Amino acid sequence: MIKIKKKPVEDEIQVEREDIQEEKSKKDEAAKLKISEMSEDHLPTVSKKDAHLPMLFLEGVNREHKEKIGWVSPHYHTSRPVTLDAELVYENRCTALLPDAPGNDHYRVLRSHILRHTGREGAVTVMVTSALPREGKSLTAINLAATFAQEFSQTALLVDCDLKQQSIHEMLGYQSDKGLSDHLLDDCPIAELTVWPGVEKLTIISGGRRMASGSALLGSPRMKSLVEDLKGRYPERYVFLDAPPLLSGADALALIPLVDYVLVVVRAGKTSVDDVKKAVRLIPGGKVLGMVLNREHGAV
Repeated sequence: MIKIKKKPVEDEIQVEREDIQEEKSKKDEAAKLKISEMSEDHLPTVSKKDAHLPMLFLEGVNREHKEKIGWVSPHYHTSRPVTLDAELVYENRCTALLPDAPGNDHYRVLRSHILRHTGREGAVTVMVTSALPREGKSLTAINLAATFAQEFSQTALLVDCDLKQQSIHEMLGYQSDKGLSDHLLDDCPIAELTVWPGVEKLTIISGGRRMASGSALLGSPRMKSLVEDLKGRYPERYVFLDAPPLLSGADALALIPLVDYVLVVVRAGKTSVDDVKKAVRLIPGGKVLGMVLNREHGAV
C-alpha cells in the first residue's frame, strides 16, 4: 500500500510503501494508493484573481514545436465549447483547473502513482467512487482528470456516471441539458454530449436527466459499447468515470465490470472502517487501484 501523508503545518508529504497481503488473489491484488489531504481549515487558499480560464499548457510554445517534443494535444472539433465559472471553480476547490494553485502537487503525486501502476501506454478507464455519499468523489474525479490533462502524453475525459446527481457541470458552472442518460436512452450522439471546458486536452460529459435508479442502464450493452468507444478514440486517453457510492445502491456495481480500475474516495472522520471494508469487498481485487483519503469538509 502506498500511503501519502501531508502535515498541515509543515506541508510535507511522506510516501511509504507497504506490501498488501491478502489470503486470496495475492497476484491479482493491485497496489493500493492512499492520499491524505489537509483539513479544510488548513487548506492553502487560492486568490480569486488567479481563477482565470481558459487554461492552456506550455503557453508560448507553438503547436508544431509541441508535437516535435512529444506533447499530445488533439483538436476537439466536435465537442461543444463551454465557459467555466472561474469563481465557482475556485469556491468548489477544483484547484487543478486553476494555474499554479497551491495543493496541486498532491494530485500530481497521485497521477504519478496511477501512471506507474496502470502502465503509461494505451487508454485506461478509472472509476472514481466512494463507500457513502458526500465523501468528495466528484471533486477528486474533476481534479484528477484535469491533472492528467496536464501530463505530457495523456488526454483526459471525465464522464459523470452518477445518474442520480449529475453534479459535475454544476460544480464547474456551465449549463448542460444532455448527458449520459440521453445517450443510453435516446441514442443521443456523443458529439452532442461532450463539451470542451477551455482546458487543453480535457473533455467532459455531464448533465441531462437525472434517474432514481440507473443500474440497468449502467450495466447495459449500450454502456459497455460506449465505454469501449470512449476509450478507443485516443490511444493515450484516461477516461475517469464519476460513479455513485458503492453502498448506496446497485448503480456503481453495474459499472465495475466495464472499467479497468476503481479508485475509492474515503472522507476522514466520517466513513467507518467497516464501511470502507464493505465497499472494497465489492470490487474484484485486481481492479482496486487504491484509496484517496479526503479531509475536506463539505465534500461532494
